[in-house]
Amino acid sequence: MKELRRLARRRGRERSGAFVAEGEDLLAAADAAGWPALERFVAVGSGLEGVEVEPDVLSKVSALGSGTRALAVYEERWTAPAGPLCVYLHAVGDPGNVGAVLRSALAFGAACVALGPGCADPFGPRAVRASMGAIFSVPVTRVEGPGDLPGERIALVPRAGDALSGPAESEVTLVVGAERDGLPAELVAACDRTVHIPIAAESLNAAMAATVALYELTRNRMAAS
Repeated sequence: MKELRRLARRRGRERSGAFVAEGEDLLAAADAAGWPALERFVAVGSGLEGVEVEPDVLSKVSALGSGTRALAVYEERWTAPAGPLCVYLHAVGDPGNVGAVLRSALAFGAACVALGPGCADPFGPRAVRASMGAIFSVPVTRVEGPGDLPGERIALVPRAGDALSGPAESEVTLVVGAERDGLPAELVAACDRTVHIPIAAESLNAAMAATVALYELTRNRMAAS
């Protein structure tokens, strides 16, 4: 139980290379993706498969306000950047946004989500929950900059460049920054193209912007399928 508490903190995950997923839906998503648990704990009397633990003990290590009936420990997996469609996040520090982007990446068939400097840990509790299980299906990678990204690099910048339109016909990386600070000028300059999403409001958060852009880049393929 002490180890589970340590894994709730980023430093503990970095030291062990493992993370925790809570809830039956997330554990089912891991099973469906063929991602074996290192350890699996369930509440006594739940009827679930795993090492039985008293419910009050399990609730003390749960990161969920309502507690949980099941949680499991998994090994982190990192991969190399890959196309044909990659999403790169720069300085997106909100773990909920990182997890939501993973969920959208899965929905639109992205090959990977690349995380640059300043991004939240995709294996943190909030990111894992927000991914709704996508963390087990979408490869994640760390990169230092745009030079490591596959294909044409498309910077998403509010009110700059051309309006985003049409599907992606070749290998591309969608480059997305945080809502408040956006992308630094040097990163935008290193990209091949700059686009924006035509909206009436001031901005969208990173997850919403990435979702809209992914839809637009893949809509013809999605319609055909």
